[in-house]
Amino acid sequence: MVGIPPSAYNKDVQLRIELICILAATALFAQVPKAPDNWKTIDDLPRIDMTGLTAVQKRAVLKLIREQDCSCQCGLKTAECLLADPNCSYSKALAIIAVKGVKDGKSLMEISKLMDSSPKSRRPKLLEDPVVIPVEGSPVLGPADAKITLVEFSDFECPYCSSAVKNAEAIMAAYPKDIKLIYKQFPLSMHPHAALAAAASLAAKDQGKFWEMHNVMFANFRKLSRENMLVWAKEIGLDVDKFQADLDSGKYKKTIDKDLADGEQAGVYGTPAFFINGKLYNGPIELAGLKPILDAELKGGAKVQASAKVQATGKK
Repeated sequence: MVGIPPSAYNKDVQLRIELICILAATALFAQVPKAPDNWKTIDDLPRIDMTGLTAVQKRAVLKLIREQDCSCQCGLKTAECLLADPNCSYSKALAIIAVKGVKDGKSLMEISKLMDSSPKSRRPKLLEDPVVIPVEGSPVLGPADAKITLVEFSDFECPYCSSAVKNAEAIMAAYPKDIKLIYKQFPLSMHPHAALAAAASLAAKDQGKFWEMHNVMFANFRKLSRENMLVWAKEIGLDVDKFQADLDSGKYKKTIDKDLADGEQAGVYGTPAFFINGKLYNGPIELAGLKPILDAELKGGAKVQASAKVQATGKK
């Protein structure tokens, strides 16, 4: 398991982390995304399922999210941010609350209060509070005794996840003895080939080639298809007959569904999502921004490692 209680860092380290958070937040929010001009009139918003709602109920949801500020510090309304930043977990969480409240027959005032009281209504910290993430059986890259455990929830058809691969590799290369990466499946329903790709990666894992399949699929995330996966399986040296049989067996659905449930429980709403020693990281996956945070984790490494509940038993 991965779950690290807050470490007793000295005051100097705490001050440095607070300064890092302020500087990183300033850099992040200086680049505000722009939504399409029709965000005030469009009826269908990405990532929000309003199936089963009546026309009146849909209007109620749209009214709420068009008026509620998004809490990610983008300066946009919730509906506006949903269109401007498909990877924003805050706008999605607030919209889901609005949909559920309307379905439950609550008044607009009651729903608005629920949105205001949600954990996702507050502005995000660079590092959230630690949570416990089950990782047994998940693919692992890096030394078993690493002081820092990086857990990634990812989607093989997600362009943002593909872009993060090289940055994650750079981070691992900079800390070859200190970081291990654990991969958790989080295929999004909006991506038609993501679930199949997740199964393909697990079929490759059963032959000891998870990371090889991981790399080739992310490099070709716009070309995911069953046919291509079979070609790639041969290229990376898999027993293709076994790979095909495993892929078609449906036996990986339970693992994928569990990873999805683990991610939702941990607070994952979009991909990629990275946890540093159990703490969700809300900044960009870039070595320059992460280095001070990782260095601070290492300075408290002995205490962190002693108190961690880690079972990184997955195989490459």
